[in-house]
Amino acid sequence: MAWFYLALAAGFEVTFALSMKQSNGFTQLWPSLITVVAVIAGIGFLTLALKTLPVSVGYPIWVGVGALGTVLIGVLVLGEAVNPMKIISVCAIALGVVGLKVATTA
Repeated sequence: MAWFYLALAAGFEVTFALSMKQSNGFTQLWPSLITVVAVIAGIGFLTLALKTLPVSVGYPIWVGVGALGTVLIGVLVLGEAVNPMKIISVCAIALGVVGLKVATTA
């Protein structure tokens, strides 16, 4: 169940980041409200996941998956620029997330 909570938390992390961008400095009502709800839900689900998972695994995976999702949506949906260094960096984050997951099952 902890991994499910962590996945939900990461999804809310991505939602938080993207809605914060769309809030235009908290000047747009709906994106601002979505930002607040998403950050509360994300931290709430992360807290549930950390009841079981070690913080040294759960928190970095939450941040990493949130970063990966945000980068992918930024590039694929929002049309943000991509370059070789960004691709290498995203791969490094993904490798770190996978490594932490494998380390908890080893």
